[in-house]
Amino acid sequence: MTGPLVVSDEVSAAVRAGRPVVALESTILAHGLPRGENRQVAAKIEAAVRANGAVPATIAVLDGAIRIGLGAAELDRLCSSAEIAKLSVRDLGVALALGVPGATTVASTAALAHRAGISVFATGGLGGVHREAGRTFDVSADLRVLASTPIVVVCAGVKSILDVGGTLEYLETLSVPVLGYRSDRFPGFYLSDSGFTVPWRIDEPEQAAAVLAARRRLALDQAGVVVANPLPPDRQLDPELHDRTLAQGLAILAAESVTGKDVTPRLLAHFHAATAGASLRVNVELVLSNAALAARIAVAVAGAES
Repeated sequence: MTGPLVVSDEVSAAVRAGRPVVALESTILAHGLPRGENRQVAAKIEAAVRANGAVPATIAVLDGAIRIGLGAAELDRLCSSAEIAKLSVRDLGVALALGVPGATTVASTAALAHRAGISVFATGGLGGVHREAGRTFDVSADLRVLASTPIVVVCAGVKSILDVGGTLEYLETLSVPVLGYRSDRFPGFYLSDSGFTVPWRIDEPEQAAAVLAARRRLALDQAGVVVANPLPPDRQLDPELHDRTLAQGLAILAAESVTGKDVTPRLLAHFHAATAGASLRVNVELVLSNAALAARIAVAVAGAES
């Protein structure tokens, strides 16, 4: 493609040939992980996608263009620069116009992946309805974009710092189906069980592909499909440590008057420090698990379409 959307040769060839491709967001690399470690994790995520039969397509804004499928040098820049903005859908045009490099959120990654012909996307956790949203109106753009973007998003639920129940209710309002992968419980990012159930359960990647295909045939709306993939309970963050750290983090946000898109990076940094790196281990592990599952779903989607 030409213009502001530049697709790598590998990704472009795979999409044209109908081979499996998995889109990957870049906010986790630029804003969710420590520098140095983020580059290693980027390589591991892409390797997990390849090991499960798909082509990785990490998405970011660099050099005045939207890049879909990053090379090694581009990943190096993304992971090392302190000048990478966090870009949701509303920010893309501004960043392109001003020449600002940026990392894509769940919302912008999903929208751009769909435009590039990619059907499956892996991330860590969705954004959602924030606590006190009734007062602040702070609801992530991720949810509204998923309501209008027919793509499968594999995630570990929503971050436990959010209003999980409110997020699930809002996804229902937007007619976005939520499928639990081999679980009847909705995960809470660091936790295998957020305390909420999922409306539907699937046990094989092919079932996720079948749901996407059925929704496309029905053509009743353009909503995506959320596949919630929890870590095994023995790999989650210790629940008591999690709850204590979350309470501390929420108090810090209030004391520092942190709002908007700065909330998640600030809380993730607090979790990393307060758990002596345990939360970082869980974060990386769940992202790798989601990337692997997304690749298997992409293989199933490609097989069903061939």
